[in-house]
Amino acid sequence: MVTKQYTGSPDEADLTRADSLAREIFSDVANKWALLIIESLGDRTLRFSELCQEIEGISHKMLTQNLRMLERNGLVERTVHPTVPPRVEYTLTEPGRGLRQTVDGMCAWTHRYLGHIEASRHRFDA
Repeated sequence: MVTKQYTGSPDEADLTRADSLAREIFSDVANKWALLIIESLGDRTLRFSELCQEIEGISHKMLTQNLRMLERNGLVERTVHPTVPPRVEYTLTEPGRGLRQTVDGMCAWTHRYLGHIEASRHRFDA
C-alpha cells in the first residue's frame, strides 16, 4: 500500500486537494464502520467478538479491515495476549480519543436533528 508522506507542506494538509495526505486520512476514517468502531470503543478495551456484537450489521471482514486501517492510522491500539487461543484487545489511542470527541458530536447532532431529517425525507419522498 502506497501512502503519501507528510513533509510539512500546507498542500498535504489541504482536504480539498485530491493528492493530499489529509484527504487520504479523512477518507479512511470518515466511513460509517470506522465511526461506529470509534464510538463503540469509547473509553473501553474490547475484544474483536465484543466489537462485533456491539456494532449490529458489521461483518467480520469489514470489522477486520476497519480495525487494521484504524491501527495503521494510529487511532486504535491492538494488544495480543499470549494465551491459547490468543486474546486480542482493541483500545483507542490518544489521537483516537481525540477523534472520538468529534464522533460524539456527530452522534449528538444526529439525535438532535433526527426528527427534522425524518420529516424532510417524508416531504421529499411524497
